[in-house]
Amino acid sequence: MNQENQPLGQRTIIDKEVSWDKTQVIMSKTNAFGIIEYANENFVNVSGYEDYELMGQPHNIIRHPDMPRVIFKVLWENLKNGKNFHAIVKNLAKSGRYYWVITDFEISVDENDVIVNYFGRRQAVPQEVIAVHIEPLYKKLLQIEAASGIEYSEKYLIGFLEERKKSYVEYIKELIYEHERGQAKFAQYEEKINAEEEEEEEEERGFFRRLFNR
Repeated sequence: MNQENQPLGQRTIIDKEVSWDKTQVIMSKTNAFGIIEYANENFVNVSGYEDYELMGQPHNIIRHPDMPRVIFKVLWENLKNGKNFHAIVKNLAKSGRYYWVITDFEISVDENDVIVNYFGRRQAVPQEVIAVHIEPLYKKLLQIEAASGIEYSEKYLIGFLEERKKSYVEYIKELIYEHERGQAKFAQYEEKINAEEEEEEEEERGFFRRLFNR
């Protein structure tokens, strides 16, 4: 049996990232119980599943074993209460490779304010944010879950966030904002250096023009 067609428990996890266009938005629609009713082309391309393989499946078909359960617990508690929740998630492609995304949800309700659908949008996360901040935290949460259960994983997460005086959403927002600000500073620095180099080249050309009376 081809590995890609094997059940998750029998598949080999490949510690390599999916190659995908990180400017694209991955979208899906589920019912109130997290069953997939729609997946856009980007979802299909990145996950490696065909449309017909995704329809009617629980969204956790792409859950990666490196993800702490507590993150999904908090996410679903918020969504079920009608609150959007941004989370950084490591997903598992059909091939066994991974891809990181940040989530955004739109919640659809009926005339009685009962939730009927979740529309999920997912975008790429800066690698620096993942490597420096998210992976170490998630690894710690996984270790706690394995040793003491999800209850204490959640207690650790609460303490971790209390120390920083932020909610989970505020914490990841700050991480991405700081990364973007650093990138902007770097871009400005590069622009300044390029401008200085161009000025130096122009001065050099001017010097030689004068030297050769041209």
